[in-house]
Amino acid sequence: MYVRAGASVSTRHRGPRRHIVIPDGQVKQGVRTSHWGAIGRYIAEWQPEVIVNIGDFYDMPSLSKYEEDLIAAAARRVETDITAGDNAFKALCEPWRRIKGYKPTLIYTLGNHENRYARLLDEQPTLRGSMREPWGWARANGWAVFPYLKPVKIDGVSYCHLFVKGANGRVTNQKFGMPNARTQVLREMHSCTAGHKPGLDVHIQPVGSGSMRGIIAGSCYQHEEEYMTPQGTTYWRGILVKHEVHEGNYDLMEVSLKYLLRKYT
Repeated sequence: MYVRAGASVSTRHRGPRRHIVIPDGQVKQGVRTSHWGAIGRYIAEWQPEVIVNIGDFYDMPSLSKYEEDLIAAAARRVETDITAGDNAFKALCEPWRRIKGYKPTLIYTLGNHENRYARLLDEQPTLRGSMREPWGWARANGWAVFPYLKPVKIDGVSYCHLFVKGANGRVTNQKFGMPNARTQVLREMHSCTAGHKPGLDVHIQPVGSGSMRGIIAGSCYQHEEEYMTPQGTTYWRGILVKHEVHEGNYDLMEVSLKYLLRKYT
């Protein structure tokens, strides 16, 4: 496997904990990144026990198959893409990394944009060892990195960049994920949080033991994505705080990028 999950990750805990979820960052050269330091300072203040980066933190436009053939893409400035993401990751982590006694569980579920790197190596194996992994800095600094499409369950909540089960329980769509949060939680049959899609979609499904919660949250960036067109720029952007997470239940709080930038920069 091209990336290893951290063997020391604690995904179960006796009592309730606080999770912070960081949706898709889509970091690339030339976009505004001041919010990463603001998020880091928010984390330093509130010190959640669990921090989840849901993936697509590194945008990796130089490896986009939609733009050009991957053979040609290998010659482009991949290092620039990785450095842009590394700098944003450092800004995110710096405010809380040196707080004495603060050791949160750090989870990074890779997205389809980071998976462009693995896809390139599959198609061009001669390039192995010639480029840095986009998630290398994170893994070297304590983040447990999980492969694309591999869920990790923490305190009863499954996290993955996207969930891909069809109505029959089989994997039928690895590109778009679930159409909405309600479908996601009903197909997975437990609380689950994904990224991938811009905006925020939340569903609470009552069950005999309490509730199952589904979330799709895929936007934690200030810039505009061109594919959304000028008519599609009003979606939610921010981070999520889950209070009292235990056996899949929690109290959800939204924290917008506007608030973070106003309060912490």
